[in-house]
Amino acid sequence: MPLQILGLNHNTAPVEIREQVVFSGDGIARALTSVAALPGIDEVVLLSTCNRTEFYIIADGGGCEQLYQWLHSDRNLDPSFADSMFTHSDDAAIRHIFRVACGLDSMVLGETQILGQLKDAFRQAQDASTLQNQLGQLLQHTFAVAKKIRTDTQIGARPVSVASAAVNLADQFFAGFTKHTALLIGAGATIELLAKYLSDKDIGRLFIANRSIDRARDLAGQYGGFAVPLSEIEGILPEADILICSTASPNPIIHISHMEAAIKARKRRPIFAIDIAVPRDIEPSVGDLEDVYLYSIDDLDKVIQQGQGNRKAAAIEADKLLDEEIRRYQSIEWSKQAVPVIATLREQCETMRGEVNALAQRRLARGKSPHEAIEYATAALMKRILHNPSVSLRKAGEDSNEELINAAHILFDLDTDKKE
Repeated sequence: MPLQILGLNHNTAPVEIREQVVFSGDGIARALTSVAALPGIDEVVLLSTCNRTEFYIIADGGGCEQLYQWLHSDRNLDPSFADSMFTHSDDAAIRHIFRVACGLDSMVLGETQILGQLKDAFRQAQDASTLQNQLGQLLQHTFAVAKKIRTDTQIGARPVSVASAAVNLADQFFAGFTKHTALLIGAGATIELLAKYLSDKDIGRLFIANRSIDRARDLAGQYGGFAVPLSEIEGILPEADILICSTASPNPIIHISHMEAAIKARKRRPIFAIDIAVPRDIEPSVGDLEDVYLYSIDDLDKVIQQGQGNRKAAAIEADKLLDEEIRRYQSIEWSKQAVPVIATLREQCETMRGEVNALAQRRLARGKSPHEAIEYATAALMKRILHNPSVSLRKAGEDSNEELINAAHILFDLDTDKKE
């Protein structure tokens, strides 16, 4: 069955579309199990991040259509949602997975986090028993390709991240952080990077709010900050000059009423807010408030583009290397398909050899000479081996099947023009 991909990402859909199909936590295992149960789908891996939701499947020709209908029903999507989706199959699908793993399809060109997310998706599919040999081996090969690309090119040099882009944008807004207060909501890898970058830039005060106060304390302690329970963020919001959110919450954490109260208490001192989360942590209507400057993850794209010009040449080089890796992978896969054919052919010929040998032995037992027995055995073996190919080639001639006739020339290394 062929490899197929159905998905959407930051190139095909804005954040307000992407957030409708984010899968996280137990929802990933549920989605994997449900999709794998659809008719015609044998294997499935789900990669769901803030920038993309993509299903990698091994399925028959109607697999993507079945999957789209399931997704449409599962998330109660509007019919126009189809305009944001893309599909790939066969070679194009292999290239896409390779490019994703290498960071060549990321908002941040060459970023490394996506490879870890793809490995997590691989393990989640293993745990859900929706991964078998074909897709499993492709992803294992993909991880090796990503390592090679990062080793052989400069695609990962001088890394740029969403976190660094967010801090750079805030720095442009405030022209320095020493007199300002930042409130970070969440405690994942992105928030940890944000805390580090803000600390390195001498942020005046740093608050980290999270559902798990212990995790918030651990993170705040590393960077001289203060931990806040998520239930108490309303009391801290009026202190925050910089607000950056990145949680996995399915619903907004910061509502317009929270921000209205904070602005009133701040006496119109502006709040610079960045919502990195997908689904969004801050109600979009907050951006309509005066004195609140709200940016989504998609708004960071221009800032990111400015910081990755030097990587574009490396990306071109990486794409050329991917051409070689795709050919190598295809060669390996075709070789695997040939192995059982070769084994069956050898087994069939060995059976013929055994049968002819037994007949030759009986001739010797009846007093025939060794010479006559050998002549008989070699002629009989040749006839048996060539019988089916000869019948097929005669039929190919009658049907003008040039493809099969040409294949025979190659397979048996024939030269019909050769003169004896």
